[in-house]
Amino acid sequence: MQSKLIIVVSSLLSLTASAQMSSKGTIFINKDVTTHIVMPENIKLVDISTDKIIGNQCASNIVRIKPSVNEDSLGNRTVTYHNCQMLGTLTVIGERHIAQYDIAYSDKASNAASIYKVKQRELDNYMNPDVAMPESDMASYCWAIYKSGRKFNNITSDKNGMKAAVNNIYSVGNYFFIDFTMTNKTRIHYDIAELRIFLQDKKEVKATNVQTIELTPVYMLNLANGFDKDYRNVLVLDKLTFPEEKILRIEMSENQISGRVISLEIEYEDILNADGFSPDLFKKLPDHVPGHIYR
Repeated sequence: MQSKLIIVVSSLLSLTASAQMSSKGTIFINKDVTTHIVMPENIKLVDISTDKIIGNQCASNIVRIKPSVNEDSLGNRTVTYHNCQMLGTLTVIGERHIAQYDIAYSDKASNAASIYKVKQRELDNYMNPDVAMPESDMASYCWAIYKSGRKFNNITSDKNGMKAAVNNIYSVGNYFFIDFTMTNKTRIHYDIAELRIFLQDKKEVKATNVQTIELTPVYMLNLANGFDKDYRNVLVLDKLTFPEEKILRIEMSENQISGRVISLEIEYEDILNADGFSPDLFKKLPDHVPGHIYR
C-alpha cells in the first residue's frame, strides 16, 4: 500500500513539474544539435540561468544554445543528463518583448529543436526606454514609403552624369523618414563606397569656423553596394531640429579613384513640411525585408 502511495505521489509531483515547465514553454536540446532560437525582433539581452547550458547570440535576432558536455582526452563527449531533465531557464529580451523558456534535455537528437521560431503568443510586452520604435516597425514604414508616390519635387541635384532627388519626407514618433532616389544617366555601373549624412552650415566660411556634424542613420532600407540605373533608399534619422543657417546633406560617393560624388541638400523648411503617417495608407507589410533593392 505504501509503495502504491509513493508511486501516486511521485506521479503527481511529476505532473506538477511538467505543468510548471510547460507554463513558459519548453525547448528540448541535445549534445549533437545546436539549437537556434529566432526572435521576431532584435535581441537586446540573453540570460542563461545555469552552466548546464552554453550559448551565445550569433545574429541580431538569433541565439544558439547547446547542453554543456564533458570531453575526455580523446575528444569523446559525454553527458550526465537523463531524458527530459530540466537544465535551466533561458530568457531572451528583445526591443519591446520578453520570451522565457525552460530548457530540457532529450537523449534523442531527432527530438531536439535545431531551429525554434519564437511565436507571438509566447512574447510578453515590456516598455524599453531605449527603444522608441522596434526595427521591424521601421522596416514596415520604410517599405510603405518605398511603395508610395513622390510628393517632393523641389529637392534635386544633377552632377557627373548622376541625378538625385528627394521623393518624400515623413515624420513618425521620434524619427524622420527620408526617401530619395539616385539615377545613373551613364552606362557605367555605380559602385557605392559610402552613403553619409551631414548637418552643416549653408555658407562656406573660414575653415576654422565651419561646423559639420555627421549623423548616423538609425535604420536604412537599401543595403545595395551598387546599381546600374536607379537606386532608391529610405533613411531613418532621429528627429532633430536645426537653425535656418544649416542644411541636412545626403552624400553618396563612388568606389573609384576618380569616383563620382552626388549630394542632396535639404533645408530646414522642407523638414518642417514632413508628412505624418496615415494609418489607412501605411498598413504593416510582410516582415521579410530583403538585404538590398537595386536595378
